[in-house]
Amino acid sequence: MGIVPMHLLNEPQKMLSMISQRQECLSDNIANMHTKGYRRKDVDFSQYLNTGISSRLEANLVEKYGPSPISSSSTGENITPEEELAKVQENYLLYNVAVRRLSSTITEIKTALNVSANG
Repeated sequence: MGIVPMHLLNEPQKMLSMISQRQECLSDNIANMHTKGYRRKDVDFSQYLNTGISSRLEANLVEKYGPSPISSSSTGENITPEEELAKVQENYLLYNVAVRRLSSTITEIKTALNVSANG
């Protein structure tokens, strides 16, 4: 094990990866909204939350989406640009939360390294 505990960066990295996957799904939904037979896709954050980190925003997202990371709608629901753009905005907010969490983790690691170097 090195000086920097890399496991502390795994959870924020996983969250940012899922946010990126969700953005791709939402973009695909908008691009294919008029494609016959296309089923709406989205990303579920529940697997991320099972790692022990949760917040009210993340918990609300879990209640709204299904059990797998990327899921397709089986109902054949119509895709509206307004709803998809609202989900893009939600994703943007979640991205900001994840980036702040990552920044905070990096700051904590820097502080720990400085304390250990001076102690």
